[in-house]
Amino acid sequence: MEPLVLTALSTPDRNAESPLTVQLYRDLLEAIRTGRARGQLPSSRAAAAALGVSRNTVNAAYELLRAEGAVVIRPGAAPEILPPAEAGPAMGAAEQSPGPSARGHAWAEERRRSGGGIMAPGHPDEPLFPRDDWAMHLRRASRRRLGGAFAYGEYSGLPALREVLARRLAADRGMQVAPDDILITPGSQASLALLALALADPGDTALVEEPGYPGTRAAFRGAGLSTLPLPVDTEGADVSAAPRARLTYLTPANQYPMGHRLSLRRRAEALDHARISDGFLVEDDYDSEFHWHGREIAALQGSAPERVIALGTAAKALMPALRIGWIVAPPGLAGPLRAAQRNLGLAANVHAQAALAEFMETGRYRAHLRRIAKVYGERGRALAAALRSLPGIEVADPSGGVQIGFRLPEGHEASALTALHAAGFGTAALSDYCLGPPQEGLITGFAEATPDRIARFTATLGRVLAAR
Repeated sequence: MEPLVLTALSTPDRNAESPLTVQLYRDLLEAIRTGRARGQLPSSRAAAAALGVSRNTVNAAYELLRAEGAVVIRPGAAPEILPPAEAGPAMGAAEQSPGPSARGHAWAEERRRSGGGIMAPGHPDEPLFPRDDWAMHLRRASRRRLGGAFAYGEYSGLPALREVLARRLAADRGMQVAPDDILITPGSQASLALLALALADPGDTALVEEPGYPGTRAAFRGAGLSTLPLPVDTEGADVSAAPRARLTYLTPANQYPMGHRLSLRRRAEALDHARISDGFLVEDDYDSEFHWHGREIAALQGSAPERVIALGTAAKALMPALRIGWIVAPPGLAGPLRAAQRNLGLAANVHAQAALAEFMETGRYRAHLRRIAKVYGERGRALAAALRSLPGIEVADPSGGVQIGFRLPEGHEASALTALHAAGFGTAALSDYCLGPPQEGLITGFAEATPDRIARFTATLGRVLAAR
């Protein structure tokens, strides 16, 4: 066991009124009784050298500690500290630390009740992660010289990744984007926090879908914004009765968590609302890689790049723990956002960026997407079909994404959530995704929905519905 570093616990002052021995004794006794000092004290020789005092001073302090019953001293051995319960009460009442600020409470808002198990909303299937390909690209990335990016250069993203993303987003999503308009972030939550802090002032109005992604609510409230709900129906979010807002958050391609697609009429209304409000639409294109049926519609950003800020992430296609997301900023806005990003410290890992850029450039990323999209689509349809066999459950086949949201008969949400969590599922409560009056239902992922898991999930839920 390594002895303690005494300079972290005591700094005796020769100019103080109390003798050096007394100062050292009091500091060490308090550290022992409050649990900050555990294990062994250093030898008197080592302690004297570290503190700049004589060995006699240290030995005298150690003897006082032994008299207090705080340490055990044996010949030829370092003094051993007794546990705090045996060393007696602390020398003074412990002072309680101040709590977080009102803004801190908002940032720390509990986002959802989750069982932390399988089939959690938005979780990809870990066994399908392309380990060999990723390891190859990551090894190459770690061996390259990074130049300015080795320190604090390219803080908002490596040029190679921004360039390949710009091409992919233009070709696949119809976006109007230049590499310099892209910022690489540690994920969607970091992107939302950056936008809320950099583009709106405390008290400004922000609109979020209802039900909708809880992380958006936490980011907007944490920035001090007045956050209001937008109703969602089968055409997506409805802004027709919404007040003017600085930020409006939408998931047009696949509404999170209910899976509706924003209709063409609603898309036009949302863009008009942003112009009238002199605000921005935040388009979260979080899982556009997965599109199961129907005609794919281009991103909103392509229609109004001056008003729409698009967000993306590699969390669903690869893994959330990769911690890579991106922002496509309107022309002229990328510069201020880059400065704010640097000041907030929201940078993504440089080796992961380099590996992802090469993974995309080689075509292996697209091949990986085709492979997992086929699997996820089949699993989503199988889960939806199984759920429709239960009484009172209405759910359509997913049109995209990796999760399904569905409503439950009144009074069933809490018991269903408890039973599913006990069975090992990471299902979330729909009510936790609501800013206004709660809507009862469940949200579950299907990327991990193997036939056995689907059978266990529906059997567990069916027992709850039958019991009520």
